[in-house]
Amino acid sequence: MTQAELRLCSLLLQEHFGEIVEKVGNSLLRTGPRPLRLLVGDTGLLPDQVKKALCVLIQHNLVRYEVQPRGSVEYEARSERILRILRYPRYIYTAKTLYGDPGELLVEELLLHGHLSMSCAVARVADRLTETMEDGKTMDYSEVSSTFVRLADTHFIQRCPMVPESSRSAKAPPPPAPALAIAEKDMYVVPRLSLVGKGKRRHSCDEEEKEEHKAKRQKQEGGTSETPPDDGIYWQVNLERFHQHFRDQALVSAVASRMDQTSSEVVRTMLRMSEVTTASGASHTQPLSSNEIFRSLPAGYNIGKQVLDQYLALLADDPLEFVGKSGDSGGGTYTVSILWGELGVTRGPGAAWAPPSPFQHPSLIPLLLHRFGSRCARIFRLLLRKKHLEQKQVEDFAMIPAKEAKDMLYRMLSENLVSLQEIPKTPDHAPSRTFYLYTVNVMAAARMLLHRCYKSVANLMERRQHEMRENKRLLEKSQRVEAILASMQATGAEAAQLHEVEEMITGPERQQLETLKRNVNKIDASENQVDETIFVLESFIESTMKRP
Repeated sequence: MTQAELRLCSLLLQEHFGEIVEKVGNSLLRTGPRPLRLLVGDTGLLPDQVKKALCVLIQHNLVRYEVQPRGSVEYEARSERILRILRYPRYIYTAKTLYGDPGELLVEELLLHGHLSMSCAVARVADRLTETMEDGKTMDYSEVSSTFVRLADTHFIQRCPMVPESSRSAKAPPPPAPALAIAEKDMYVVPRLSLVGKGKRRHSCDEEEKEEHKAKRQKQEGGTSETPPDDGIYWQVNLERFHQHFRDQALVSAVASRMDQTSSEVVRTMLRMSEVTTASGASHTQPLSSNEIFRSLPAGYNIGKQVLDQYLALLADDPLEFVGKSGDSGGGTYTVSILWGELGVTRGPGAAWAPPSPFQHPSLIPLLLHRFGSRCARIFRLLLRKKHLEQKQVEDFAMIPAKEAKDMLYRMLSENLVSLQEIPKTPDHAPSRTFYLYTVNVMAAARMLLHRCYKSVANLMERRQHEMRENKRLLEKSQRVEAILASMQATGAEAAQLHEVEEMITGPERQQLETLKRNVNKIDASENQVDETIFVLESFIESTMKRP
């Protein structure tokens, strides 16, 4: 694990869970799997604090545990899962785009709590939606519940592993830590619940205190609350399914930019038909017949069967091989090549697979332009296309003077963007009888850029924290004024009284708040843009390592 990843993970844990959890997580990231005893000694925290921090991390799938042969339990941080916290806004926005406000809030609640039961998640979301509605209107549980079922049917959420029934009923002493498991066929099965009710609005502070006091008194008197029907069945967000959706969207965009909108819609239809049946690591979708694709096309696309067959043939004959033909039954069966590594690869029929370049993605070339300039980017693209070139060939093809080309090549060589390969004519490797060819080690360059992206996000997060610290007093004052205004509006205060409270924040302070808001929004947008680049690079590295 690089220092940039470690720093970014620490910042994410601190921002989302606080200092104690960050200290425990940072210790696990630095030292690897450790038992509780060593973890307490390394962090200097109380055992109870470490236990609670581990509970939070396990709840959010950021730490895994394993029982050792001697009976001790070791805890291990999942760095790749911690880095996914950076992508939470994108997951939530995607759920909103696909399933509206209920889908957005369901995914947000599951990400916020790690995992929840269906009844609890539906109740929370219904209450939150009711808060935003007009007086007298409420959100029905059934509407939120139907969205929950749709999310499960499309595999965007899945059930958490559980303790097997056989382990619960066994008379043997319980193990030091439970072994959780779930069958693949049960991961997306939604329990049949008749959730009846409507969302509730938040009460005033006095009423909430009375209800809490009443609940405590009932607990002390021995009264038990009603057990929910799905008690013990918890759900979590399936991050891999969201990544599959992002990859599919990138593939559709690539087809649209290379061919036309109708071709991209054909590919989108094929991906939608096989989105649930295709495994996340598969290189191709399940075979689909031309007749099935024709029946599943959107109603707005009034193209005939013959035109569809022509589009499928064009996609299959394209050198980039977005679509492949796998048979002739049912009018011809077709698959979509979905492995990220195959995007942008030009190869002939029957040619062996070769790792492509993620630098063909439009978000990555600007990184080279910004750091090395347009001429370096030109040389880099040239080496990607020609594979191996001598320095003189680089000068001629790129039309750059010899001195400048030499400086640029050595500069990129020092940054591991390009590599130098020696091909000797004779066994003695004499320099005068050796070819020196420049080439791009795409994997090394991708890893280097990924490292820089992690570093950039960490810098952005630290900058945002600095901005918030510098304006802490002003932010607290603004929150107090907003709270006073909200309570006065609830009690029906006059406009003059509200205006008087608003004037507690002076003109310069208001201008300073606007500047802060604008700066923080820019930083947040920059984080999301860098994360898109991280996704491209991670997907490329993962898919390339999977290939033979």
